[in-house]
Amino acid sequence: MSLINTQVQPFKTQAFHNGKFIEVSDASLKGKWSVLIFMPAAFTFNCPTEIEDAADNYAAFQKAGAEVYIVTTDTHFSHKVWHETSPAVGKAKFPLVGDPTHTLTNAFGVHIPEEGLALRGTFIINPEGMIKTMEVHSNEIARDVSETLRKLTAAQYTAAHPGQVCPAKWKEGAQTLTPSLDLVGKI
Repeated sequence: MSLINTQVQPFKTQAFHNGKFIEVSDASLKGKWSVLIFMPAAFTFNCPTEIEDAADNYAAFQKAGAEVYIVTTDTHFSHKVWHETSPAVGKAKFPLVGDPTHTLTNAFGVHIPEEGLALRGTFIINPEGMIKTMEVHSNEIARDVSETLRKLTAAQYTAAHPGQVCPAKWKEGAQTLTPSLDLVGKI
């Protein structure tokens, strides 16, 4: 069963954010757009490159009114040390969320039971707590956050413009489509 257009399940966990430990819950995601980026674990190889990419683009997420949450199966304590010891991870100004109980990785369908780790999953959640996009892939393939930003912008556009759809490679300001019988076989 797909998670698209389903409500985020209730959860409560701890995160390291801007030098402090904070609580993050399903309620934290309400009222704004949220991007959850699941990674296998702290202190791995590809994960710091993805965090650095998200950090380098964080201003664009904030401009779009979205918060980024990096989630691994580690504790918030591990995330504190990871933030302090990795130059790439140290750039993060967004919450580094711990999921040692695997509540989130299981709820989002990215848990690897035999490893106790997460697959690389990216989820865009609207202000009502509904999952609007999801991408899950194998851990040896790192992501490009510019595509996540594009998907966020498209999800925000279609939320603000019901009845419109964004074609392939759509970017903000580009032409959208209004689905109709007249378009069938014309594109």
